[in-house]
Amino acid sequence: MSEDLRPGDVVTVSGELGSGKTTFVRGACRALGVTQPVTSPTYTIGHRYKGRVTVSHLDLYRFAGVSESDWGALEPYFEDAIVFVEWPEAAGATLPAPRLRVRLRHVDERRRLIVLEGDADLGV
Repeated sequence: MSEDLRPGDVVTVSGELGSGKTTFVRGACRALGVTQPVTSPTYTIGHRYKGRVTVSHLDLYRFAGVSESDWGALEPYFEDAIVFVEWPEAAGATLPAPRLRVRLRHVDERRRLIVLEGDADLGV
């Protein structure tokens, strides 16, 4: 499925704390050819990685909402990149429409339920 994503696509990744959002993004980045370490951007808000395409990884956990000035700081991450956004709920309608929505939920301590919602051309 990652091979069907293109620059300009937004993938939202939501779920409870510790449900595996960053781990999911790390796996998607590997599938997109990113070889450098993929870490949580909780305290830096975002990272950009080079793979076969540019990949941005945002974490909006610390946001109560996204103001116009906040969007000014986030907008460059969306330029010519596939963008993964953790905690997208904080942005409300500010984010571009996602091509894929990923929801993770704890089943138990060792297992997660992953729900994908997106375009039919992604096979979802």
